[in-house]
Amino acid sequence: MDRGDWRALCRIVVRFLPIAAALHAAPMRWPQRLFYGMLCAMIDNSTENTFGATASEPPVGETTSFGFRPVGVSERQGLVNEVFASVAGRYDLMNDLMSGGLHRLWKNDLVTQVGPPKSDRAFRHIDVAGGTGDVAMRVIKRGGEGCRSTICDISREMLDVGQSRINKAGLGSVIDVVEGNAEALPFERGTFNAYTIAFGIRNVTNIDQALTEAYRVLKPGGRFLCLEFSHCDVALLDRIYDFHSFEVIPRLGKMAAGDAESYKYLVESIRKFPRQEAFAGMIRTAGFERVSYHNLTGGIAAIHSGWRL
Repeated sequence: MDRGDWRALCRIVVRFLPIAAALHAAPMRWPQRLFYGMLCAMIDNSTENTFGATASEPPVGETTSFGFRPVGVSERQGLVNEVFASVAGRYDLMNDLMSGGLHRLWKNDLVTQVGPPKSDRAFRHIDVAGGTGDVAMRVIKRGGEGCRSTICDISREMLDVGQSRINKAGLGSVIDVVEGNAEALPFERGTFNAYTIAFGIRNVTNIDQALTEAYRVLKPGGRFLCLEFSHCDVALLDRIYDFHSFEVIPRLGKMAAGDAESYKYLVESIRKFPRQEAFAGMIRTAGFERVSYHNLTGGIAAIHSGWRL
Protein backbone atom coordinates (compact mmCIF):
# COMPACT_ATOMS: atom_id res chain seq x y z
CA MET A 1 0.00 0.00 0.00
CA ASP A 2 1.24 3.49 -0.77
CA ARG A 3 1.10 6.57 1.46
CA GLY A 4 -2.24 7.63 -0.01
CA ASP A 5 -3.83 4.28 0.92
CA TRP A 6 -2.65 4.61 4.52
CA ARG A 7 -3.98 8.14 4.74
CA ALA A 8 -7.37 6.92 3.50
CA LEU A 9 -7.42 4.15 6.10
CA CYS A 10 -6.49 6.55 8.86
CA ARG A 11 -9.26 8.92 7.83
CA ILE A 12 -11.79 6.08 8.10
CA VAL A 13 -10.55 5.08 11.55
CA VAL A 14 -10.55 8.67 12.80
CA ARG A 15 -14.11 9.11 11.62
CA PHE A 16 -15.23 5.78 13.05
CA LEU A 17 -13.98 6.36 16.60
CA PRO A 18 -16.18 9.33 17.58
CA ILE A 19 -19.19 7.60 16.04
CA ALA A 20 -18.57 4.50 18.15
CA ALA A 21 -17.96 6.59 21.26
CA ALA A 22 -21.25 8.41 20.74
CA LEU A 23 -23.10 5.14 20.34
CA HIS A 24 -21.66 3.95 23.63
CA ALA A 25 -23.62 6.68 25.37
CA ALA A 26 -26.69 7.31 23.22
CA PRO A 27 -29.04 5.61 20.73
CA MET A 28 -28.65 6.35 17.05
CA ARG A 29 -30.87 9.14 15.70
CA TRP A 30 -31.93 9.78 12.11
CA PRO A 31 -29.04 12.15 11.20
CA GLN A 32 -26.58 9.46 12.28
CA ARG A 33 -28.47 6.87 10.26
CA LEU A 34 -28.33 9.14 7.21
CA PHE A 35 -24.60 9.66 7.68
CA TYR A 36 -23.99 5.90 8.06
CA GLY A 37 -26.00 5.24 4.92
CA MET A 38 -23.93 7.71 2.93
CA LEU A 39 -20.69 6.26 4.30
CA CYS A 40 -21.79 2.71 3.53
CA ALA A 41 -22.71 3.72 -0.01
CA MET A 42 -19.21 5.12 -0.52
CA ILE A 43 -17.45 1.94 0.63
CA ASP A 44 -19.86 -0.73 -0.62
CA ASN A 45 -18.08 -1.25 -3.93
CA SER A 46 -14.67 -1.82 -2.37
CA THR A 47 -15.94 -4.14 0.37
CA GLU A 48 -18.63 -6.16 -1.40
CA ASN A 49 -17.12 -9.44 -0.21
CA THR A 50 -16.44 -8.21 3.31
CA PHE A 51 -19.74 -6.91 4.68
CA GLY A 52 -21.82 -9.42 6.53
CA ALA A 53 -19.01 -11.97 6.51
CA THR A 54 -20.16 -15.12 8.26
CA ALA A 55 -18.40 -18.29 9.17
CA SER A 56 -19.38 -21.70 7.92
CA GLU A 57 -20.99 -24.23 10.22
CA PRO A 58 -18.60 -25.68 12.82
CA PRO A 59 -16.68 -28.69 11.51
CA VAL A 60 -17.65 -32.12 12.81
CA GLY A 61 -15.51 -34.86 14.32
CA GLU A 62 -12.09 -34.07 15.68
CA THR A 63 -11.84 -30.62 14.15
CA THR A 64 -12.65 -27.15 15.38
CA SER A 65 -12.15 -23.63 14.06
CA PHE A 66 -9.18 -21.31 14.12
CA GLY A 67 -10.80 -18.17 12.84
CA PHE A 68 -12.57 -19.28 9.67
CA ARG A 69 -10.14 -22.16 9.11
CA PRO A 70 -10.92 -25.71 10.30
CA VAL A 71 -8.08 -27.24 12.32
CA GLY A 72 -7.58 -30.26 14.52
CA VAL A 73 -8.78 -29.91 18.11
CA SER A 74 -5.32 -30.78 19.41
CA GLU A 75 -3.74 -28.24 17.07
CA ARG A 76 -5.85 -25.20 17.91
CA GLN A 77 -4.44 -24.26 21.31
CA GLY A 78 -0.91 -24.16 19.96
CA LEU A 79 -2.01 -21.86 17.15
CA VAL A 80 -3.78 -19.54 19.61
CA ASN A 81 -0.68 -19.53 21.82
CA GLU A 82 1.42 -18.44 18.84
CA VAL A 83 -0.94 -15.52 18.19
CA PHE A 84 -0.69 -14.22 21.75
CA ALA A 85 3.05 -14.79 21.91
CA SER A 86 3.23 -12.56 18.85
CA VAL A 87 1.02 -9.76 20.19
CA ALA A 88 1.83 -9.91 23.94
CA GLY A 89 4.03 -6.82 23.95
CA ARG A 90 1.43 -4.84 22.02
CA TYR A 91 -1.74 -6.27 23.55
CA ASP A 92 -3.23 -2.93 24.54
CA LEU A 93 -2.51 -1.61 21.06
CA MET A 94 -4.29 -4.67 19.66
CA ASN A 95 -7.39 -3.95 21.72
CA ASP A 96 -7.22 -0.27 20.77
CA LEU A 97 -7.20 -1.22 17.09
CA MET A 98 -10.02 -3.75 17.46
CA SER A 99 -12.29 -1.57 19.60
CA GLY A 100 -11.30 1.96 18.60
CA GLY A 101 -10.05 2.48 22.16
CA LEU A 102 -13.46 1.68 23.64
CA HIS A 103 -12.18 -1.43 25.44
CA ARG A 104 -11.02 0.89 28.22
CA LEU A 105 -14.60 2.10 28.81
CA TRP A 106 -15.93 -1.43 28.53
CA LYS A 107 -13.47 -2.69 31.14
CA ASN A 108 -14.60 0.07 33.50
CA ASP A 109 -18.16 -1.23 33.05
CA LEU A 110 -16.94 -4.76 33.79
CA VAL A 111 -15.17 -3.76 37.01
CA THR A 112 -18.22 -1.78 38.14
CA GLN A 113 -20.24 -4.99 37.87
CA VAL A 114 -17.59 -6.91 39.82
CA GLY A 115 -18.17 -4.40 42.60
CA PRO A 116 -15.18 -5.20 44.82
CA PRO A 117 -15.89 -4.09 48.42
CA LYS A 118 -14.09 -0.95 49.53
CA SER A 119 -13.73 -2.27 53.07
CA ASP A 120 -11.28 -4.76 54.56
CA ARG A 121 -13.74 -7.62 53.98
CA ALA A 122 -12.02 -10.54 52.25
CA PHE A 123 -12.79 -10.66 48.53
CA ARG A 124 -11.03 -12.97 46.09
CA HIS A 125 -11.18 -12.28 42.38
CA ILE A 126 -9.80 -14.28 39.46
CA ASP A 127 -9.24 -12.88 35.98
CA VAL A 128 -8.83 -15.70 33.48
CA ALA A 129 -6.97 -15.03 30.22
CA GLY A 130 -5.99 -11.75 31.85
CA GLY A 131 -2.27 -12.01 31.29
CA THR A 132 -1.41 -8.33 30.96
CA GLY A 133 -3.09 -7.54 34.29
CA ASP A 134 -5.34 -4.74 33.08
CA VAL A 135 -8.60 -5.98 34.63
CA ALA A 136 -6.99 -7.33 37.81
CA MET A 137 -5.26 -4.02 38.53
CA ARG A 138 -8.51 -2.13 37.96
CA VAL A 139 -10.31 -4.40 40.44
CA ILE A 140 -7.62 -3.95 43.08
CA LYS A 141 -7.54 -0.18 42.66
CA ARG A 142 -11.35 -0.04 42.90
CA GLY A 143 -11.56 -2.25 46.00
CA GLY A 144 -10.47 -2.01 49.62
CA GLU A 145 -7.73 -3.61 51.70
CA GLY A 146 -9.42 -7.01 51.72
CA CYS A 147 -9.31 -7.45 47.95
CA ARG A 148 -6.96 -9.93 46.33
CA SER A 149 -6.77 -10.83 42.66
CA THR A 150 -5.34 -13.77 40.75
CA ILE A 151 -4.45 -13.66 37.06
CA CYS A 152 -4.55 -17.01 35.27
CA ASP A 153 -3.39 -17.23 31.66
CA ILE A 154 -2.10 -20.03 29.43
CA SER A 155 0.34 -17.69 27.66
CA ARG A 156 3.68 -17.29 29.41
CA GLU A 157 4.50 -14.29 27.23
CA MET A 158 1.29 -12.50 28.28
CA LEU A 159 1.96 -13.27 31.94
CA ASP A 160 5.47 -11.85 31.67
CA VAL A 161 4.01 -8.57 30.40
CA GLY A 162 1.45 -8.60 33.21
CA GLN A 163 3.99 -9.35 35.93
CA SER A 164 6.15 -6.48 34.79
CA ARG A 165 3.22 -4.07 34.90
CA ILE A 166 2.09 -5.31 38.30
CA ASN A 167 5.57 -4.86 39.74
CA LYS A 168 5.83 -1.34 38.31
CA ALA A 169 2.46 -0.49 39.88
CA GLY A 170 3.61 -1.82 43.27
CA LEU A 171 0.75 -4.36 43.40
CA GLY A 172 2.78 -7.56 43.62
CA SER A 173 1.55 -8.27 47.15
CA VAL A 174 -2.14 -8.26 46.21
CA ILE A 175 -2.11 -9.77 42.69
CA ASP A 176 -0.92 -13.33 42.02
CA VAL A 177 0.12 -14.50 38.56
CA VAL A 178 -0.52 -18.15 37.67
CA GLU A 179 0.06 -20.00 34.41
CA GLY A 180 -2.93 -22.22 33.67
CA ASN A 181 -5.59 -23.33 31.22
CA ALA A 182 -9.16 -21.98 31.45
CA GLU A 183 -10.38 -25.52 30.77
CA ALA A 184 -8.54 -26.96 33.81
CA LEU A 185 -7.99 -24.22 36.38
CA PRO A 186 -5.36 -25.08 39.03
CA PHE A 187 -7.55 -23.98 41.97
CA GLU A 188 -9.76 -25.67 44.55
CA ARG A 189 -13.53 -25.70 44.28
CA GLY A 190 -15.21 -22.61 45.75
CA THR A 191 -12.10 -20.42 45.91
CA PHE A 192 -13.24 -17.11 44.43
CA ASN A 193 -15.97 -14.51 44.94
CA ALA A 194 -15.79 -13.22 41.37
CA TYR A 195 -14.56 -14.61 38.05
CA THR A 196 -13.88 -12.34 35.07
CA ILE A 197 -12.68 -13.08 31.58
CA ALA A 198 -12.23 -10.22 29.12
CA PHE A 199 -11.69 -10.84 25.41
CA GLY A 200 -10.45 -14.33 26.18
CA ILE A 201 -13.21 -16.91 26.10
CA ARG A 202 -13.54 -16.93 22.32
CA ASN A 203 -9.93 -18.15 22.18
CA VAL A 204 -10.69 -21.19 24.35
CA THR A 205 -11.00 -24.46 22.43
CA ASN A 206 -13.75 -25.95 24.63
CA ILE A 207 -15.89 -23.06 25.86
CA ASP A 208 -18.36 -25.35 27.66
CA GLN A 209 -15.53 -26.84 29.71
CA ALA A 210 -14.19 -23.37 30.56
CA LEU A 211 -17.65 -22.35 31.82
CA THR A 212 -17.86 -25.52 33.92
CA GLU A 213 -14.49 -24.66 35.46
CA ALA A 214 -15.64 -21.10 36.14
CA TYR A 215 -18.64 -22.49 38.03
CA ARG A 216 -16.43 -24.92 39.99
CA VAL A 217 -13.94 -22.37 41.30
CA LEU A 218 -16.57 -19.83 42.37
CA LYS A 219 -17.95 -19.77 45.89
CA PRO A 220 -21.72 -20.07 46.39
CA GLY A 221 -22.98 -16.54 45.76
CA GLY A 222 -20.04 -15.87 43.44
CA ARG A 223 -20.45 -14.08 40.12
CA PHE A 224 -19.23 -14.91 36.63
CA LEU A 225 -18.63 -11.95 34.29
CA CYS A 226 -17.49 -12.18 30.69
CA LEU A 227 -16.60 -9.20 28.50
CA GLU A 228 -16.28 -10.22 24.88
CA PHE A 229 -16.59 -8.87 21.37
CA SER A 230 -20.02 -9.88 20.15
CA HIS A 231 -22.50 -9.27 17.33
CA CYS A 232 -23.49 -5.71 16.47
CA ASP A 233 -27.27 -5.22 16.40
CA VAL A 234 -27.43 -1.62 15.12
CA ALA A 235 -28.39 -1.24 11.48
CA LEU A 236 -25.60 0.20 9.31
CA LEU A 237 -23.12 0.30 12.19
CA ASP A 238 -22.71 -3.45 11.66
CA ARG A 239 -21.61 -2.77 8.07
CA ILE A 240 -19.16 -0.10 9.14
CA TYR A 241 -17.78 -2.39 11.85
CA ASP A 242 -17.34 -5.22 9.34
CA PHE A 243 -15.38 -2.87 7.09
CA HIS A 244 -13.26 -1.72 10.03
CA SER A 245 -12.68 -5.33 11.12
CA PHE A 246 -11.81 -7.02 7.85
CA GLU A 247 -10.26 -4.17 5.87
CA VAL A 248 -8.74 -1.77 8.40
CA ILE A 249 -7.63 -3.84 11.41
CA PRO A 250 -5.35 -6.35 9.57
CA ARG A 251 -3.65 -3.53 7.67
CA LEU A 252 -3.15 -1.44 10.79
CA GLY A 253 -1.91 -4.57 12.57
CA LYS A 254 0.68 -5.06 9.87
CA MET A 255 1.71 -1.41 10.02
CA ALA A 256 1.81 -1.12 13.82
CA ALA A 257 2.97 -4.59 14.79
CA GLY A 258 4.26 -6.15 11.57
CA ASP A 259 1.67 -8.92 11.97
CA ALA A 260 -1.45 -8.91 9.83
CA GLU A 261 -2.23 -12.62 10.20
CA SER A 262 -2.66 -12.54 14.00
CA TYR A 263 -5.09 -9.66 13.70
CA LYS A 264 -6.93 -11.45 10.89
CA TYR A 265 -7.43 -14.47 13.17
CA LEU A 266 -8.65 -12.28 16.04
CA VAL A 267 -11.26 -10.64 13.80
CA GLU A 268 -12.42 -13.98 12.42
CA SER A 269 -12.65 -15.47 15.92
CA ILE A 270 -15.18 -12.76 16.83
CA ARG A 271 -17.43 -13.82 13.95
CA LYS A 272 -17.20 -17.47 15.04
CA PHE A 273 -18.19 -16.67 18.63
CA PRO A 274 -21.83 -17.45 19.57
CA ARG A 275 -24.35 -14.64 19.48
CA GLN A 276 -25.43 -13.04 22.75
CA GLU A 277 -28.45 -15.19 23.54
CA ALA A 278 -26.75 -18.41 22.46
CA PHE A 279 -23.80 -17.69 24.75
CA ALA A 280 -26.20 -16.90 27.59
CA GLY A 281 -27.69 -20.35 27.06
CA MET A 282 -24.26 -21.95 27.36
CA ILE A 283 -23.73 -20.14 30.67
CA ARG A 284 -27.07 -21.46 31.97
CA THR A 285 -26.14 -24.98 30.89
CA ALA A 286 -22.95 -24.74 32.97
CA GLY A 287 -25.16 -24.29 36.06
CA PHE A 288 -25.25 -20.53 36.49
CA GLU A 289 -28.47 -18.78 37.46
CA ARG A 290 -29.84 -15.27 36.94
CA VAL A 291 -27.95 -15.17 33.65
CA SER A 292 -28.14 -11.88 31.77
CA TYR A 293 -26.19 -9.76 29.34
CA HIS A 294 -26.08 -6.19 28.17
CA ASN A 295 -24.68 -4.87 24.93
CA LEU A 296 -21.98 -2.22 24.68
CA THR A 297 -21.71 0.19 21.75
CA GLY A 298 -24.55 -1.36 19.80
CA GLY A 299 -23.48 -4.95 20.47
CA ILE A 300 -19.90 -4.62 19.25
CA ALA A 301 -19.14 -6.02 22.70
CA ALA A 302 -21.28 -7.48 25.47
CA ILE A 303 -20.96 -8.29 29.16
CA HIS A 304 -22.54 -11.58 30.22
CA SER A 305 -23.29 -12.27 33.87
CA GLY A 306 -24.22 -15.36 35.83
CA TRP A 307 -24.37 -16.32 39.51
CA ARG A 308 -23.43 -19.49 41.31
CA LEU A 309 -26.32 -19.80 43.78
